[in-house]
Amino acid sequence: GWLDLASARHSMGASRVSSVLFDHKEQSAATRLQVDYSADLRPSESKPHFALSKWCLQEESNSSDVVSAQDSTKPKLRYRGSEATSDGSNESDATTAKSSTGVDICSQVQTARSKALSMFGALVSPKLRTTQVSFESALEQIVELANSRSTMLSSFSQIKRRS
Repeated sequence: GWLDLASARHSMGASRVSSVLFDHKEQSAATRLQVDYSADLRPSESKPHFALSKWCLQEESNSSDVVSAQDSTKPKLRYRGSEATSDGSNESDATTAKSSTGVDICSQVQTARSKALSMFGALVSPKLRTTQVSFESALEQIVELANSRSTMLSSFSQIKRRS
């Protein structure tokens, strides 16, 4: 991410990619970290679970849509035509509704990404877009590591308590 940002700054010029362009007004976060604690454990042995809500879609949609938005950055297979089912059109209608919801969320995410990069002008360098995706994936990996660490610490405390 940092190398992509430096490369974009070099190719676009220091005047186009600098801290001077940042709006220093209060802004809402594009990605939020949610921490959930297990209810079945005592407070002294809590095992937090970390999750990211990208582009703050939780305010606009329910939690199942947020999960879809979190996976929308991964490429998915697309099929042409309609699915042939023995039940008729009910299942294909449900599939169409589900896919249109996924498309809506994906378009919302793309719009939010473009809006975040709009401070760099109308023509944004592809390197800046790559930088944005790199930092998003870095956040995802950090959350995965935090969840793994939480699980290991919880397991360690259970083993320590038993012995």
